[in-house]
Amino acid sequence: MKPRLISGIQPSGKLHIGNYLGALKNFVELQNSGKYECFFFIADLHALTENPDPKNLLKNTADLVKTFLAVGLNPKKSIIFIQSQVPAHYELYQILAPLMPVSELMRMTAFKEKVLQTLKLKEGQLFSKNDFEKAVEGSNFGLAAYPVLMTADIVLYDAKFVPVGDDQLQHLELARALVRKFNSKYGKTFIEPQPLITEASRIMSLDDPKKKMSKSRPAGCLFLDDSPTIIRKKIMSAVTDSGNEIKAEIEGKEGIGNLILLYSALSGEKNIALIEKRYKGKGYGEFKRDLAEIAVEALAPFQVSKKKITSVQAKKAIEAGGKKASAVASKKILEVKKKIGLVF
Repeated sequence: MKPRLISGIQPSGKLHIGNYLGALKNFVELQNSGKYECFFFIADLHALTENPDPKNLLKNTADLVKTFLAVGLNPKKSIIFIQSQVPAHYELYQILAPLMPVSELMRMTAFKEKVLQTLKLKEGQLFSKNDFEKAVEGSNFGLAAYPVLMTADIVLYDAKFVPVGDDQLQHLELARALVRKFNSKYGKTFIEPQPLITEASRIMSLDDPKKKMSKSRPAGCLFLDDSPTIIRKKIMSAVTDSGNEIKAEIEGKEGIGNLILLYSALSGEKNIALIEKRYKGKGYGEFKRDLAEIAVEALAPFQVSKKKITSVQAKKAIEAGGKKASAVASKKILEVKKKIGLVF
């Protein structure tokens, strides 16, 4: 029997090239490796931490289903479903929550970063301990409890592996600790999930290469649905520096370094030195024009495929996946309820 693997993405807005290279591309490769029984879900319950507009949430969820299918996730090879359509996720979340100390949640780096965002600090601006504490007090509970729901998402399916980036390791370690605590109290019930570190290029914002590409900075994002015209415009206006040498990993040249990394990821040329050699003596303009065409060409198959996927096809795929996920989850939640005394 193949080991299970699970991961999800929030339907919180348009996905960009960083989401593709950091997650979706790896999802497809893991699926097609044939090594795992793959579960991929749309984490709409997690998206509630941002208090989204209901219409936008539904729209983003439907769009993400089509994106999953368009990038190459195959309902015949993977179980693709929507988190909220499997009630056991929230049931298990409620069961695990009493085992999680609030102090542990408060120490999560991701939570602290979200809190700092609410302060709307300018770059380099200092803040007081009192400012931070007030921001924590004003933050929503769902944001703080995110790791508990994430743990439920994973252990509900006896997933052995979770594909993660370095920035998610802290959450996964907390999940592992919670599993150990539950198993110690109630007996062996859950598998302790292991991180599966996938190869991913960390793409930074095109308009500020010191910050990670984020939908909150649309001008610095290459969205998967951007037209060729918009892609070319964004890349040609990407921040570089006053020089013209096509070299990566040089202090003060973070902009061109980020574009070289993007060139490597989209072209498949992993040898950065070869890219630098190819553009030796050439200027940023020529490099950017070539990168723009590479990006347009790389996204074209996805965009064509997505336009062909009908709402009926997407609904059929997600309903089939939901039934399969529910069958696994229902069996597990019953086992858990019996362990803790909720079922005779």
